[in-house]
Amino acid sequence: MSGTSADGIDGVIVEFRHGRLVALVGHLHYKYPDALRRRLIEVSIEQPAITLGEFSSLDARIGDTFADATLALIAAFNVDPATIDAIGSHGQTMFHDGARGLTLQMGDPNRIAAATGIATISDFRRLDLALGGQGAPLVPAFHQALFSDAEEDRCALNLGGIANITALPADGQRQVIGFDTGPANALMDEWALRCTGQPFDDNGAFAAGGSPDEQLVTALLSDPYFSRPAPKSTGRDYFRLEWAVRRYPAMLTLRPQDVQASLAQLTVCSIAESIRSALPGTARLIVCGGGARNQELLRLLAAALPGVVVETSARHGLAPEFIEATAFAWLAMRRMTGQTGNLPSVTGARRAAVLGSVLVPPAPA
Repeated sequence: MSGTSADGIDGVIVEFRHGRLVALVGHLHYKYPDALRRRLIEVSIEQPAITLGEFSSLDARIGDTFADATLALIAAFNVDPATIDAIGSHGQTMFHDGARGLTLQMGDPNRIAAATGIATISDFRRLDLALGGQGAPLVPAFHQALFSDAEEDRCALNLGGIANITALPADGQRQVIGFDTGPANALMDEWALRCTGQPFDDNGAFAAGGSPDEQLVTALLSDPYFSRPAPKSTGRDYFRLEWAVRRYPAMLTLRPQDVQASLAQLTVCSIAESIRSALPGTARLIVCGGGARNQELLRLLAAALPGVVVETSARHGLAPEFIEATAFAWLAMRRMTGQTGNLPSVTGARRAAVLGSVLVPPAPA
C-alpha cells in the first residue's frame, strides 16, 4: 500500500485464520526512488498533461517498485514464497473523484505477479464505483473487524495525506459509517516542503511554533466539501496548496509557522466535527496512518475532543503505519475466499461486492 502522501510503500506479511488476523509475520517500509516520488507528486497534485507514453512508463515503474518492495519484504523475513497465498496490491492513487465515479491507481500488477510468481489481487475500488459507490474509503470494513467493541462507541481515524474516519457504534444494529473528512497531512506536507525543504513536519514541530490564523481556518472550512453529507470521498488532487491559496490568498503574507498551525487546525477541526456528527457518543478514537507519529496533531485532537480517549492503534495490537497495508491483505484474503469487501453504508454502493481482480502467474517453465 502506498497512500496519498506517496512517501513509499508499506508492506506486511500477515496470517489470517478463519478470516481473523492472527499474526503479523513481517513488515517493511520501502521508499520510492527520489525522482519517481517527485514525479508522482507532480502528476497527482498538479495534474499536468502527460503523454500516453509517460503514463504507461509511470504505471510500469510503479509496478516494478511494488514488485521490488514485495521481494525485499519476503527476503527480509526469510519467508518461503510458496507459503504465501496471495499479494494484495492497492497501487498508488493518482486521482480520485468518487462523486463522479472516477479513480486511478497505478502500479501494473502483472509486473508484481511475474516478479514474485504469486497470485496478485489489485483494482479494489472500481467495482464499488460501478455499483454507484464512492470507491472509498475501503478500510472501514477492516476497521470494523479489528476495532469494534460491544461496550463502547468508537471511531477509527486514518491520518494519511487525506483523513478518513470509521464510526463504530457499540450497538451492532446500527450501521458503520465512514468517509473522508478532508486533508490530514497533504497540505501540511506541501507547506513544510515549500518553507523548510523537508517533506513533512517532523512531529508537528513547525506547526507547534506558530498560532492558527482564525480567518484562514474559517475560509478553508467554508469549502462545501466539509458540509457535504456522507457518503463522500476526496483526494490530494483536490486538497492541494493551490486550493488553500485560492480560498485565502492572504495566507501567503502570514508567518510560515502560523500557516502551518492553521493547516493543522483545519485538519483537527474537520475531523472533530465529523466525529461529533457521525457518532456523538464516541468514547475512544483509535488513530492509525503516518500522521499518528505527529504528536502535536494528536495533542490538538485530544483538546478538540474532550472526554474522548485518543490513542494509536498500537494499543490494539497493530502499529499505525501498518494498518492500511494489512487492510489490503485482508481484502485480498476476502477476495480469495469469495467474501465481500465493501460496506455500502460507507461507500454508498448499491450492494456489497467481492472486490479485486486476480492475476495468477503461469507456472515456471
